[in-house]
Parts: sequence; C-alpha cells; structure tokens
Amino acid sequence: MNHKSRGFMAIDMAYICMMVLPLLLLITLKVLTNAPAGGIDIAGADIYFTLPMPIQNLPITESQVNSLCVLITILGLCLFLTHGITSGKLLIRHHVAEWIVEKVQAMVDDNMGKYFSGFAPFVTSILALSALSSLLSLLGLYPPTSDVNIVGGWALFVFALITYYKFKCGPVQYMKSFGEPVPFLAPLNIISEVATPISMAFRHYGNVLSGSVISVLVATGLQGLSKVLFGFLPGFLGEFPFLQIGLPAILSIYFDIFSGMLQAYIFAMLTMLYVASGFPADLYEKRQLKKKLVGGN
Repeated sequence: MNHKSRGFMAIDMAYICMMVLPLLLLITLKVLTNAPAGGIDIAGADIYFTLPMPIQNLPITESQVNSLCVLITILGLCLFLTHGITSGKLLIRHHVAEWIVEKVQAMVDDNMGKYFSGFAPFVTSILALSALSSLLSLLGLYPPTSDVNIVGGWALFVFALITYYKFKCGPVQYMKSFGEPVPFLAPLNIISEVATPISMAFRHYGNVLSGSVISVLVATGLQGLSKVLFGFLPGFLGEFPFLQIGLPAILSIYFDIFSGMLQAYIFAMLTMLYVASGFPADLYEKRQLKKKLVGGN
C-alpha cells in the first residue's frame, strides 16, 4: 500500500467518523440525560440549557442539537460519497452519488422547469435533512421532525423563497395577484397565502409525531396484554412481553422508515410546486424583454 492510498483511506475514515460520531454523541447524551420511565412516556424535546437574551431567553433543546448532528452527518456523507470522484477511477459510492444527483435533477426539471434547474442541491438538502431527522427514531433518539418549531422554521424559509419569486415581477404585480381571478376573492387569496407555511409545517410535524405516539401506545398496550395473558408463567417468563415481539417492529418499519421518507418527499415536492407555481414566468420574461428593449433604445 503506497502513501497515496494510505492518505486516501485516512480521509475516508475521517469522513466516516464525521458521519458516525455525531450519532454516537446523541445516543450517549440520551442515555446520560434521560432517566428510565415506566408505562407510557410521550414527551416533547428535552431542554438542555437556556441562553439569556434581551427580549426572551433562548432554550437549547434536544431537537436543535439533534438537527445540528444530522447536518454534520449529512455533510460527512456527502464528502464521503464524492471523495476522489475526480481522480478518474470511479468507485461504487461515486456511482451512487451520481445516481442521486441525476434523479433529483430530473425531479426538479420535471416539476419546476429549466428556469429552476439550480434548485436541485436545495431540494436534495431538504430530502436528506427531513429523511435522516425522521430516521433518528430508529436509534431511540428524538426526531427533530416531531418538533413543530423545527419544521415550522423550514416552512418559513420555503415561504420566503415563494414570496421572493412572486416578487420577481415587482410588488405591484404581487399585490395584483391577490385579486385573481376576480377581485372579491382577495381575502381568500390572502388567507391561502398565510396558510401555506402553516399547512406545510403541521402536515409534516403531525404525521411524524402521530406515528411516534401510535407506536408507543401499541407497544405499551401489548406489554400490558402480555402480562395479563402470560402472567401465570413462573419466573421471568411471566414478566416477558411475548406480544411485543414482531408487531412493534412492523409498525416501526412503517412509521419510522416508510412514513418518514414519504413525508420528506412530500415536503420537498410541495416546496418545488409552491415555488414554481408562484413564479409568474410569462410576465417575468415579458418584463425582462421590455427592459432589454428600453435599454437598447
């Protein structure tokens, strides 16, 4: 093994550590800060500490720390998948990275058009952040997507993008759009505009949180039913939750994996559709053409 290959593997190990260590840190933090609870325990994100602020104190919560660690993990994954991609010899992970880029780029082009072709990295970030945040529940960690504050922040950012592209034709055209197709619908259009980030946030947050609640309730119910049916058995057999074998795992596959991935896809799809549909492409092209004609004269 030459020096170059040793250096390449050392960088690979650093990227793998960047992916794994934040998750191990979260698991350790969870074990150290959470006391075991009996029965049903459904609670929000823990507050680790509070930073004093002039207007209102800022609590640093479990969902914020978990989100930061997910971002570091995603960064490490991206660096690992693309490491050495320009060296000439493509590895399997390079083909995986290329496949992800091609699929997301095709999805953006199909749903947003060529004008928004540069949105592919942003959409990929949304998909990765949302999906991996939901998948944290597989490790027994609090998924940030179960916190309406986290998902609400994403929705507000998307709403700012929607408004920015609606303003591309100027504030006058933006205000006139509320009166379409007829002026008396303006109040409903304003309500619909304000409801966009609210609906995006609560749709994502509600689906992920409800899955976690249902899983806990079913697992706890099966534990109690198992004790009723098999409590007569001697020793530890009477305490062993036989009915918890199998069904909670199936529910976890649906709520933690399938539903989490689905909500990530829906949030990304809504982002693309809202931004693209809010952009008056025809009016924008006419405005740009008019500016060129005026400038040419």
